[in-house]
Amino acid sequence: MAADPADLRTPSWAREVLGAVAALAVSIATLAVVASTPRAELLLRDGDSLVTTLVVQSLAAGQPQDWAMSSVLFLPETAALGILSLGGLGVEGTLLLAGVVNLVALYGALRVAAGARRPDSAPVAASLLALIAFALLAVTEASADRDALEPASLLLTTTYYSATVLAAVVAFGLARRGLDAPERRVHAWVLGGVAAASVLTNPLFAAWVTVPLAVVLTVIGLRARRTTFAPAGPAAWSLLLAVVAGSAVGFLARLPLAHLIANTGAGYAAPSRWAESLAYYAGLAADRLAEPGGAVAGLLIAALWTWCVVAMVLLARRARVGAAVIAACGWLVPVLVVVGAIALGTHAARYVQPLAFAPILGLVVVPDLAPQRLHLGRLVLAAASVVALVLAAGFGIPRLVAAASAPDPDLACVVAWTDASGRTGAGQFWTVRLPKAHAADQRSLVQVDHELHGYAWLVNRDDFAVGEVTFLVRDDESVPFALPGGVTEADAAALIDCGRYTIVDFGDRPLRLGPQRS
Repeated sequence: MAADPADLRTPSWAREVLGAVAALAVSIATLAVVASTPRAELLLRDGDSLVTTLVVQSLAAGQPQDWAMSSVLFLPETAALGILSLGGLGVEGTLLLAGVVNLVALYGALRVAAGARRPDSAPVAASLLALIAFALLAVTEASADRDALEPASLLLTTTYYSATVLAAVVAFGLARRGLDAPERRVHAWVLGGVAAASVLTNPLFAAWVTVPLAVVLTVIGLRARRTTFAPAGPAAWSLLLAVVAGSAVGFLARLPLAHLIANTGAGYAAPSRWAESLAYYAGLAADRLAEPGGAVAGLLIAALWTWCVVAMVLLARRARVGAAVIAACGWLVPVLVVVGAIALGTHAARYVQPLAFAPILGLVVVPDLAPQRLHLGRLVLAAASVVALVLAAGFGIPRLVAAASAPDPDLACVVAWTDASGRTGAGQFWTVRLPKAHAADQRSLVQVDHELHGYAWLVNRDDFAVGEVTFLVRDDESVPFALPGGVTEADAAALIDCGRYTIVDFGDRPLRLGPQRS
């Protein structure tokens, strides 16, 4: 297939730069839409969403590090947020900037999956097309509920497995490139490294990537003996070994960090409850599809999933093995992940994020099938760049600034009182984490349960070394406190009204913290 002369006159580096700029614009516009909906609560103020912020602040304060994490360690996310926090944008501004960076990074991962540039390809345009499809899914998601089946917008946070999503797409892309150039072993080595680092920080990578990719590569390795896949056979086995071995290394690397893991994740699996899990996910899907935005997203995901199946078949017939792997992962990964989530009896929408990011992989292989006369590269890249830049400049940036600077007088009241008191207070998980992240010294607010036991979950255990507190922060999310020694709120010296928050001040009467629990 001959290359378009007009495309050849455009330097490849210029197309790569234009693609990156367009991706940045799309990312800004996408985050601006999501941040202007109730979903902003999840992005900026949710107790889970603030864990990386609290880690970065704790490190900056020079506090001894003794964290109680879930099975996810958030290592790449924390490192990225730490770098972004140097910009001095504040908590909300930094989190929004991280959301933009995550989307741009997704474009970069998709660019890896689109393969190396060839005369008959348009990898930049295809990557941008896939990013736009993901953005369309994200902007249909507006619920403040962390448990809603709205998986695309979870990538805009730093705590709902964003690094694992990006690593998954990169891993599929490395497998493709390793099969496209079987003589080059570097892709297998890099894939092994990505798998090791990803499992180290989040073992869910094994379920999202290692298992499905191993299935696809095994099929290719077996078929290579008797089909036109023959040149890819040895590379498929090398890549299979790399992703499996890398994942094993990642699990071993977690052993020295066991003291940081308060829950290994084994407690989340309850295979005997598979029927309840099926009903749970079916209910989430029904609720989502009942909404106009959810119905649009459902149709788009179904269309992309179907296209992945069709593209895999067509590419396999043409012996485009690398591209066929991308398409195969696009439809197989969501199936295996959803079936696995139900079989294990899980109850969390965040586990099925491949429903959003895997099917868009089918779009990066469109140039491998589309006739060259469509001029796909020039049309998509030029149109998307112009539209995205206009949206980002005129719509996205002002909305992001507004979201980052939106006043919260209730929060400001709690923070100002806490900072001025010079004392240490406490509150429950969903209540105290937002004020804690905004306080001048996050150690001035300790995370406890309703019985004043130190609640060691996604928090630095060193906080509990203070031993006692003199005030409590509560809101409608708080369970009524049952304080030690028969103390009640009636014994408080004062109740300070801060809107949705109430500060219960015991003055010079300290309350002892109980034993830690998680």
